[in-house]
Amino acid sequence: MEEIIKAVQEQGITVVMAVGMGYFIFFIWRYVTQEILPALEKATGTTIALIDRIRMLDNDMIRMDQKINTILELRDIEKEKKDD
Repeated sequence: MEEIIKAVQEQGITVVMAVGMGYFIFFIWRYVTQEILPALEKATGTTIALIDRIRMLDNDMIRMDQKINTILELRDIEKEKKDD
């Protein structure tokens, strides 16, 4: 603590605060590049994989819907044949 007071007396509060802000910015930059960016890259990969799975499921649902509609149409046609 005495070192900070001595630095303020010798250099002035502006210089000491500028150096402190520079260190703070460096610390935040280092934290973001080493911790947050790798986590974001991993999350991006996971998100892309999930989107692909959702698209596959959507395609499966469309195919299933078409098959059900075909079955229902065939059922209606058979009902009409029986009724005639």
